[in-house]
Amino acid sequence: MYAYPFLRLACLLAGLTLLTAVVAGCGSDSAGQATKAAQPAPEVVAVRINRADLPLPMAYMGQTAGSREVEVRARVGGILLHRTYEEGRPVRQGDLMFEIDPAPYQAALEQAKGALGQAEAKLAQAQRDKARMDTLFQGDVVAKKDRDDAHTTLESTQAAVEEARGKVREASLNLEWTKVTAPISGMTSKETRSEGSLISTTAEGSLLTTISRVDPLYVNFSVPGPEMAHLRKLRTENRIAFGREGDFVVRLAQSDGTDYSLPGHINFTDTQIDATTGVVKLRAEFPNPKSDLLPGQFVRVHLDGASLKDALAIPQGAVLSTQQGAMVWVIGADDKVSPQPVTLGDQIGNNYLVEAGLKGGERIITEGIIKVRPGMTVRVRGEATATAAAVDKEPRS
Repeated sequence: MYAYPFLRLACLLAGLTLLTAVVAGCGSDSAGQATKAAQPAPEVVAVRINRADLPLPMAYMGQTAGSREVEVRARVGGILLHRTYEEGRPVRQGDLMFEIDPAPYQAALEQAKGALGQAEAKLAQAQRDKARMDTLFQGDVVAKKDRDDAHTTLESTQAAVEEARGKVREASLNLEWTKVTAPISGMTSKETRSEGSLISTTAEGSLLTTISRVDPLYVNFSVPGPEMAHLRKLRTENRIAFGREGDFVVRLAQSDGTDYSLPGHINFTDTQIDATTGVVKLRAEFPNPKSDLLPGQFVRVHLDGASLKDALAIPQGAVLSTQQGAMVWVIGADDKVSPQPVTLGDQIGNNYLVEAGLKGGERIITEGIIKVRPGMTVRVRGEATATAAAVDKEPRS
């Protein structure tokens, strides 16, 4: 009798508790939706891309060399008496550099002159004998054979005189060659034979020093074969343009990082790829009036002056790599983002060339790409206008 009202009260309390929990739950869910709806749009950095000519600088390692490198060699053998030049200093063509002992060659010249005198005396005697024989033969005093013998003797002595004169010229040259002069103007190297050494005329024994012409100066460098083929393809397709010079402007950076002030130009490009290294050899020529550059230096060669026509480039940071390929986030006019697949071309510095997927004029996200989803509205914190001419110009190595 007393248990029934108590049971009814307990059920009523339980129902109130459940209703309170349901109402509380509904209130919590509504608050969560309100919080979610109140989240601000993610902040991103964007860039508007446009088509323009893209500077195409390239850089390679190179080494300097003299535009002419000549070995100074002795033409005659003997004892090296003097070195008259200062090693490592410039010389002018015709300057005396070495002197070989001239005494043996002076004696040989005197002997040759003496032999020439004897031959000339015999020639004079033969001429007189010939004239006498001609007179006697006309008077029918001597036989024809005697006259012919006189003519033969004269011709032989004439040939002997010419031979003796040749010996004199040879001896004179040998004496002259004891003074070794600079064959060209340029920078000298160290001597290979010291004073007092015995000089010979063999390939090993005749080398005295070398001279390099450093104005103008050559720089030898190489371009990988595939890169050279790609560059030629661009030129053939008329996709590359040059400035007023009509070709690359070559500039140098020295090993200490300083730039060489005077520009150069390419004066040789090999017509074949080196089978061992797979590169194409090129050579550039630079004016070097103050000898600031020396042969043998390692330098960095920069090829400037070329531009890709009507190119479209995007920063690397804007590109996402997916299983379907590369893509970028494009911001629409309503600040909503959408993914856009792109076909990328060459990498130039910190940028990619775009072959397909973008036309130019689009806004793409460069920072904050991991915070966005398709259809999401974003807030652009910074927007710049990027043309191909304004992309990073770090040269390729």
